Amino acid sequence: MTAAEETDLASADTVDTAVSPYAAAEAAQQEIEQDSVLDDEITSFWETSRGHAGLGKIAVVGGLTVAAGIPPVAWAFGDNPVLADELLALVLAGTKTATSSALADYDAEDTPIPVVGELSIILDGEGHPAALIRTTHVQVVAFEDVDADFAAAEGEDDRSLESWRAGHTRYFQRTLGLDALPADFQVVTERFELLYPTR
Repeated sequence: MTAAEETDLASADTVDTAVSPYAAAEAAQQEIEQDSVLDDEITSFWETSRGHAGLGKIAVVGGLTVAAGIPPVAWAFGDNPVLADELLALVLAGTKTATSSALADYDAEDTPIPVVGELSIILDGEGHPAALIRTTHVQVVAFEDVDADFAAAEGEDDRSLESWRAGHTRYFQRTLGLDALPADFQVVTERFELLYPTR
């Protein structure tokens, strides 16, 4: 084989192994399809679980509320799949009946804080629906004013106030990019009940 033929062959190999000019569009399409599958899972989960929230099919058919047919907000605990699965397992076991968030997160995203009676679908670490909860109590408090009873209700680590403060200090520093929590740091404390699956 001549040098020119080798060069032509090498060029042909490069073209065959090069990234398709449609790769970005194909990846975006796959993401849309995955989101669609998860949306379908959430809708199916809501159809199955809404009766446990007192929203049976008659409420939708009878026109008592349009909201009864629309799935509530779906979200996962924590900031990574492993933590989401760990905290979900505590909810499903009945150990975790409370959660807390930085008030700054709600302010930064211009999102309203949870309200009593609000329903949420809790996702696992892969984004699949796994639980339906109802908020039973919400209070904004200073980080230092979170008490031992609330720390125990969060169900994490040894359920002590000391471990709650240590773990949540690390979590909020990590997620908010802070070296230290400000003295006036505010948290949204939320208590909830597990509606589905039933224990």
